[in-house]
This record gives sequence, structure tokens and C-alpha cells, in this order.
Amino acid sequence: MGVSPREVERRFANVRAALERDELDAALVCGSEYTGFEGAVTYLSGFQIVHRYAYVLLPLEGDPSIVFPSEARYVGEHGTSWIEDQVFADRPGDWLSDRLRDKRVGVYGLDYVIAPRDFAALEGACELVNWDVAFDHARAVKSEEELESVRDSVEINTEGFHAFRAAYAPGRSAAEVLAPAEELFVARGCGRLTMNMVLVGAEFAIARAETTLGEFCVPSLEIAGRGGHWVEVSRALGTPNGEVKRMNEAYDEYFEAAKGALRPGATAHDAHRAVSRGFTERGYHLGHVTGHSIGMTMIEFPKIGEGIETELAANMVFSMHPHVIAENGVDCLYMQETWLVTEEGGVPLSGLPSKIF
Repeated sequence: MGVSPREVERRFANVRAALERDELDAALVCGSEYTGFEGAVTYLSGFQIVHRYAYVLLPLEGDPSIVFPSEARYVGEHGTSWIEDQVFADRPGDWLSDRLRDKRVGVYGLDYVIAPRDFAALEGACELVNWDVAFDHARAVKSEEELESVRDSVEINTEGFHAFRAAYAPGRSAAEVLAPAEELFVARGCGRLTMNMVLVGAEFAIARAETTLGEFCVPSLEIAGRGGHWVEVSRALGTPNGEVKRMNEAYDEYFEAAKGALRPGATAHDAHRAVSRGFTERGYHLGHVTGHSIGMTMIEFPKIGEGIETELAANMVFSMHPHVIAENGVDCLYMQETWLVTEEGGVPLSGLPSKIF
């Protein structure tokens, strides 16, 4: 699924507008092969990291560069990038520090992605500004071209849920049940961009052969399709106990509340309060964020959470997945849906009803 030159220019223009507002000279976007966190590089360059890491340097004025560590000549299909200036450096930080000396640089991934040796080279050469939130806000409103990619990912993920559902039966291993879904994801072009698990009690777990599923199963299905946009769609399966049935009542209330709460002009705080009310009124605590913006990076800002005053806008996309855990620390419910903010309110994109299948 290709990206048009017009869409590339839109992305650059949005980021540069944010740079100018924050009085920065350049954006340095860091990505690594850690699943779900390579997407910022893909967003600005079209390049998908397969091995190690890469950087995109987007100056306020002038042409962008994409920078790779030369000790691993192959870190992905370099020809997929629309950035012409492709740099292979023995130490990327040294090359970047020469370019950025005495400049003020907004860094996406400063706290947890940038390689330590490159940080050490840059730290004394220029002013580094943590720019995660600002960069994510600059890309939070999706274009129609991006929404086409989002919908493609949702369709694939929803089909994968049905494949998981068809394979599920108490006593089967988590690996057996997830395998048909993963096969579908790969066949539909997701490649490496899948992060799929099951919940064992209240904890997430990789779907291993030694993990046996019981009478109640909570899958967590997260994928990105051909266009690289991550989505999350899943529902619980099987026979819930009385505690989980009570949780599901709150889930039904959240699902209806989100349709009105995810609207332009509301804040992320307002949306969080609206969708979490059914849980808090029943005395439950949520063990994960209520939701978050999602795009070419799996988890983006803004979060849907307490005290987040970011104002929502049409064409923002959110993954919503209240993670409700009982006092016993075992009973839980966690179902995912990808929502689109529209002028009329929130729209769940999968078409799946809010229920335990």
C-alpha cells in the first residue's frame, strides 16, 4: 500500500509546523526493531526497520536524511524509503552531531529508543529536547489516505479474531489457537508487524504451546497491515464467571458511552471519565490506560486518561481497551476496539458487537 507524494508533504508540513511553534531547528526521529516502536521512522520515511535501528532527521528547512548504522548494512529494504539522502555511518551519533551542532533539536525516542553511543555523541553538540508528545500530536489527526490504511488493518485484524475464535476450545494450547490467526496475518501482508498474546489471569502472556486455555479466554490481538497502521481488535471468548459477567456490564456501558465521548472538542480526560464511569461505580480499578492514540507506532499520544486535557479532533484514531481486574487479582476482562473520532461521535471500526463470544 503506497504513500502518495502529497501525503508525504502533508506529514513533513505538519511536523515542521510543530517545530516552528516550539522554536526547534530540526526533528530527530528514532526507531528500533522493538515491535511497535519502529513506526515513527516509517511514518516519515516509508522505511520499515527489520534489524537494529535507524534515524530520520527532518530539518525545519532543507531536505531530510535517513541514517543507518553501517555495521549492519542490511537493516531493511532501503529502496522503500522516499528519502533520497540515505546515510550509512560507523557511528550515527557522530554524523548527526556534525549536522546538528549548536542547534535545538526535538527528539522522538529520547528516553527509550536512541542508542546510548549516539546520545553521548549528540549530548554535548546540540540541545536535545524530549519531543515525543509534540511529535505524536502532530500526526494524531489522520488523513483520508491514512484512514484507508487503518481500515485495511482493522479488516485484517477482525478476520484474525474470527480465525482465533474458530480455533479456540478449552484444553487447546494458546499456540494452537493463535496459529491460524497469525497465518492469516502474514498472508494478508502484516509481515513482522504483529504483537498477539493471551491473558493468563490478569497478566499478558505470549501464546506458548505449554499455555493451556480454559473455559474463558481473553486474546489480545494487535497488528499493522500493508500500510503500516497499527490497530487493536479483540473480544473475550468462552464462559465467564459471575464476576466477569459483572465486568461485562460495565464494558457494555463503556461501548455506548464512547460513541458520544469520542467527539471533536471533548478532552481526553472527558472521554476517560465517560467510558470509565461504569467500572469505577462498580468499585473496579483499571489496570491499563483506558485508551490511546494509535497509528504507525502502536502506542501514541494522547492517552485517554485522567488529567489529559488534549482536545480531540475529527479523524483521530484511538485504541480503547479498559483492563478491569477484580480484587482477587485473577478475574479480569480486556477487550480491544479501534475507534474513529467523527463529527457525529466515536465510531467502532471493526463492526464487532461489544460482547463475550
